[in-house]
Amino acid sequence: MTSLFDPIALGDIQAPNRVLMAPLTRGRATREHVPTDIMIEYYRQRASAGLIISEATGISPQGLGWPYAPGLWNDEQVAAWRPVTDAVHAAGGRIVAQLWHMGRQVHSSVTGEQPVSASATRTEGHMHTYEGRQPSETARPLRLDEIPGLLDDYETATRNALAAGFDGVQIHAANGYLIDQFLRDNANFREDIYGGSIGNRTRLLREVTERVISVAGAGRTSVRLSPNGDSQGVNDSDPEPLFTHAAKLLSDLGIGFLELREPGPHGTFGSTDVPKLSPAIRKVFAGPLVVNSDYDTAEAAQAVIDSGVADAVAFGRTFLANPDLPERLRTGAPLNPSDPATWYTRGEKGYTDYPALETEAVAA
Repeated sequence: MTSLFDPIALGDIQAPNRVLMAPLTRGRATREHVPTDIMIEYYRQRASAGLIISEATGISPQGLGWPYAPGLWNDEQVAAWRPVTDAVHAAGGRIVAQLWHMGRQVHSSVTGEQPVSASATRTEGHMHTYEGRQPSETARPLRLDEIPGLLDDYETATRNALAAGFDGVQIHAANGYLIDQFLRDNANFREDIYGGSIGNRTRLLREVTERVISVAGAGRTSVRLSPNGDSQGVNDSDPEPLFTHAAKLLSDLGIGFLELREPGPHGTFGSTDVPKLSPAIRKVFAGPLVVNSDYDTAEAAQAVIDSGVADAVAFGRTFLANPDLPERLRTGAPLNPSDPATWYTRGEKGYTDYPALETEAVAA
């Protein structure tokens, strides 16, 4: 049987184990979205992951509305990311950059402009801003003549990621952000070539992936989808045909791996009664399939690998609080709990001060 701790080829990236670090927004960059020195140590500490998927990283000012999140659209950001990737590599790790356009999930006080989306829709509730949480705003539909510029932004961010030393990139097409807003029928009411049929609604996903592959190569390109249930107000009336079609087109493009965020009915950070689609997606996606959401123990992660549905598991909050998570899972050592109050704060507390096993042993 394949073990959680066996190596795996994720496209062109050779991972030493199947314990991946999921993308985790932490808000430790500058207000200008430039990575900071504290991020070097944070990622270095977690280099024992089979692969680190970076926190979601903006491809453009238009698409990045999370306060203090990093970007990859200018030279200053590239230069600041380089010590992070160097530190991960020096510690024996591998890291890819997750490329992010938030679509309507932003506020104009952060981006400086009205949010954009597939259609003129609005997310219920409030958005994080530098001035605290503010009511969400109605997005304007992206015009057809703006799509080429969006694809250019993905290309630029991919080139910048490679220049910054990342081993590849992941396209964030999940969690109710821009590409997901094009995919699902409660957010996409377009009547042009990007709306209506499943083939049209997956067109942007295909075009973005093709553009990223043209720069990074298919083996260093991956995608994240969230196929089951509501995600930040974005949902679909018939998700299985939509997401199996999306997975098949990604398989045909030969991407390095596909990651699925699939909460269950008792999820600790989002829940849904919509069944997981990973079994159906497994049938049409030929490459490595990575699952994510509430696999908090080695036993749970091993079980999904044993089932044949997944080839690896991405851990989020568990990796946040346990920088040496693969070793803790392998040995059955206790896990540190994470502190939600520090998930998005600015300092070292709850960021780089979670102890590793060797630190705990010395303290004892």
